[in-house]
Amino acid sequence: MASPQSRRAPARPEPAELFERLGAHITPGTLELALTHRSFAYEHGGLPTNERLEFLGDSVLGYVVTDHLYAAYPDLPEGDLARRRAAVVSTRALARVARRVGVGEHVRLGTGETRTGGADKDSILADTFEALIGAVYVDHGATAAAALVHRHVVPLLTEPALLRESTDWKTVVAEAAARHGAGPVVYEIEAQGPAHEPRFRATLTVGGRAYGSAVAGSKKQAERDAAAEGWPALEEALAGPGA
Repeated sequence: MASPQSRRAPARPEPAELFERLGAHITPGTLELALTHRSFAYEHGGLPTNERLEFLGDSVLGYVVTDHLYAAYPDLPEGDLARRRAAVVSTRALARVARRVGVGEHVRLGTGETRTGGADKDSILADTFEALIGAVYVDHGATAAAALVHRHVVPLLTEPALLRESTDWKTVVAEAAARHGAGPVVYEIEAQGPAHEPRFRATLTVGGRAYGSAVAGSKKQAERDAAAEGWPALEEALAGPGA
């Protein structure tokens, strides 16, 4: 029979490197709480989880990003501001930040989550990063928490690939075309490839003019990609003389 010592979970890495990457120090008790996933808490007699800190961090994150967007992009309409905010506070974006910081190796997970790779799941990483924002707020106040968001999340606004991945470009195109009276939005579909492995080319046309095309394995994905591909040219056309 295994001894209690042999059953003990492997020691987690010291937090010094995590603090260095975060650019913030968190007191031991607050840090432990921020890193405690509910799966770990359940297996250890109902310990407190990081969910309250996550709730707090989510609110701080939303406020700081919104404040930055409002000040940094004075000419953007509300819809564009909202789309940019949604992109950088998304689960995918926050998980990317958490991986850069090395959060996964520090999260306290239950046996099942550990076995299934919970330390690299987007949802767990994103939630834990929000909890760390909350932890910095609790320990050091709003200014320090805002600095953490500015250090790690706000720079995502300059990553075009992330904004592209996180934006519903078909909605962007439809709303812009309607706002400017640019004419009907149509996606012309052309089937390509063999029947057992079809590919579809979608071409975005607005008011009878083609703006972009893309090929994908489904009609819906081809339309989404064509909208993303065609948006820069459409945006320029709508902003031009007589738009």
